[in-house]
This record gives sequence, structure tokens and C-alpha cells, in this order.
Amino acid sequence: MADAEGGNQTSVTEFILLGFRNTPELQTLLFLLFLVIYIMTMAGNILILVLVVADQHLHTPMYLFLGNLSCLETCYSSTILPRVLASLLTGDRTISFYACVIQYYIFGFLAATECYLLAAMSYDRYLAICKPLHYTIIMHGRFCLQLAAESWVSGLLASSIVTGMILQLTFCGPNEIDHFFCDFNPLLNISCSDTRLVELLASTLSFIFTLPPFLLTVTSYVCIIFAILQIPSTTGRQKAFSTCSSHLIVVTIFYWTITIVYVLPKNDTLRDLNKVFSLLYTVLTPLVNPLIYSLRNKEVKEALRKALSKFMDFRRIQAIQANLCKINQN
Repeated sequence: MADAEGGNQTSVTEFILLGFRNTPELQTLLFLLFLVIYIMTMAGNILILVLVVADQHLHTPMYLFLGNLSCLETCYSSTILPRVLASLLTGDRTISFYACVIQYYIFGFLAATECYLLAAMSYDRYLAICKPLHYTIIMHGRFCLQLAAESWVSGLLASSIVTGMILQLTFCGPNEIDHFFCDFNPLLNISCSDTRLVELLASTLSFIFTLPPFLLTVTSYVCIIFAILQIPSTTGRQKAFSTCSSHLIVVTIFYWTITIVYVLPKNDTLRDLNKVFSLLYTVLTPLVNPLIYSLRNKEVKEALRKALSKFMDFRRIQAIQANLCKINQN
């Protein structure tokens, strides 16, 4: 954090996340709601991650990316929701300056990484539907791992640069952030520095790091839709669309919400709804992802059925062994 200039300015050492202070009567309800969402999010994404790792039939490019996405969503929720739950439970909304910066750094890293992972998944679906004969040649294991690794590295690089710029700003008061987590725009709003250059650089970096994966995602789905429409049979079109519909839903929710929060002009109406839309992509999207992929995906449902079957067989064997031990003791 840059030193404050001027004799009467004191550097802020902690912030107050105002969160949902305008609804004091709903604090308990919000706590229970977010707690249920957090538990379901963790359970759903960890379950998908375990299934992808354990089931040999899911060791394909699409499920490699899905496993990475589930891992990301698990970290995503754990970056924001535990802090929100703690403030709702205790009423303590303070967060230290460096804890705030670290939260933004991790959040920005995961959000940027998700853009690249969604683009990689879109490209995978494009090859599977539009270039089926070349799919196995292009999407080999090494290339898939390279795409996944580049997604994480690109997100890390983008977040590191933007966080470095935030650390150069001066914060001398007020220290109240009108949000439920440390995000870029709320931090800039309370900075004592001239933030025009930082905003310009951040916008430029956003275009550099997020526009290419967004365009790749859009282009892939335009090609996919045209290819599906050219399939003569209705059954063939439905089968082709079912292979990418889950991912298309996730992509639509993700980009729709971040466009409203970060791209559209900040008029009074949108500013008031900013927290609501932020909840959609920071809290609900990680929850919806495992639900969409598990309920709409036959391979995931089959892997889950086999895992449950093995678990029940294991429990039966344990029960039989326990009964035999009792008989032998008697």
C-alpha cells in the first residue's frame, strides 16, 4: 500500500465490509441460506471431482476440464462465503487491509481462470461436434493438460498485475466498502488516490486477458449451433445439443452476470442491484455448476450410480463380516 501523502492523512489498516447491513431482520435467514448453499456447493463440486478422478470412463478431455472447473468452484466459494458467514454470525464486518487484498487476489485469479477454462471446454465441444474425425488427434492428453495449465497460469498472471496496481493506491478513509467481499470497483471507490490510470490499465488488461477466451467461447458455440442445425434428423440434433447444453447454460449464467456487474454503466438502479448480481456469479454459479452437470449428464449420473452401488456393496460386506465376527465370538 502506497504511503498517504499529506500530514493529516493516515493509512487505513482495516476495512468494514458493509455487506447486507440494510436488512438486519434477515441476518439469521441469510446466514442459514448461505450456509446451506456453501455446504451443497462444496459437496457437489467435491463429488464431481472425486468421480472424475476415480471413474476410468470419465478420463476424457471434457471431464478433465470439468474436474478443473469443480476444483476452481470449490476454491471460489471458500474465498468468499466463509467470511460472509462469519460476519453474519458474529456481526463483525471488519477485515484487515492485507486480508482484503488477498481475498481480491484469489477471487480475481479464480474468476480469470474460469474464463479460460470455459473457453477450453467450448473448444472441446466444438471439435467433438464440428470436427469429430480430428477430435482424438487434436484433443490428446498432453494438449488437454496444457490447456488446463495455461488457464490457471493466465488467471494467476492477470490477477497478480491488477492486485499489484491496487497495492500502489492510497487508502486514508473512509474505510467502509459497500459490498460483501473485497472487489475491484468498491476498493477504487474508497481510495484517496487518483484512480483514473488504474481504471484504464485494469480495463486494458481485462480486454487482453478476458476478451480472447470470451470470443473463442462465442465463436465455438456459433459454429456448434450452425453444425447442429445442419443435422437432418431431429434425434441427431437433440443428441448433439445434449452434449453441450450443460456447458452452454454455465457459460451464459457466468458471462451474463459479470457483464452486468463490470461492463454496463453504473447508473443508480444497477448500482443498487450490484450486490444481487454479484451473488449470482460468486455464490449461486458454483452451486449451479455441479447440479447442471450431474442432472443433465448421463455419464456423470452413471458414474455416480456405480459409485453408490460399490459403496452399498462395501457396506453389505462390512455388515456380513460384523455378523460373522459376532457368531464366532458366541
